[in-house]
Amino acid sequence: MRFLSIIRINENAGLVPSEQLMADMGKLMQDMTREGKLIDTAGLRPTAEGKRVRLAHGKLSMTDGPFTESKEVIGGYAVLEAASLDEAVELTQRFLKVHGDEWNVECEVRRMECHPDSPK
Repeated sequence: MRFLSIIRINENAGLVPSEQLMADMGKLMQDMTREGKLIDTAGLRPTAEGKRVRLAHGKLSMTDGPFTESKEVIGGYAVLEAASLDEAVELTQRFLKVHGDEWNVECEVRRMECHPDSPK
């Protein structure tokens, strides 16, 4: 089964990943990829560079970033291969532990509904 781990961050906290965090994260991603557990992952650019597109009552609207009304934003994602939700949570916990004490990061883990014709 595939799961999406959605990484939520406080974009206004001003934290920048240290070289050590980047190295530890790189090793973790290599390990999880080799184990067949990490399918894809990426961080997202700041909301200041994005747009929100909304459909409400048949009308489209667009808002330029940054999205100041949002305390937490999606900072990245990971697509995980796991036998259960519990295993996907354990994999997500491995990711969170790499961040250490100075980061406040939250992940939402949800099973993906894959189209029948898509690979796995």
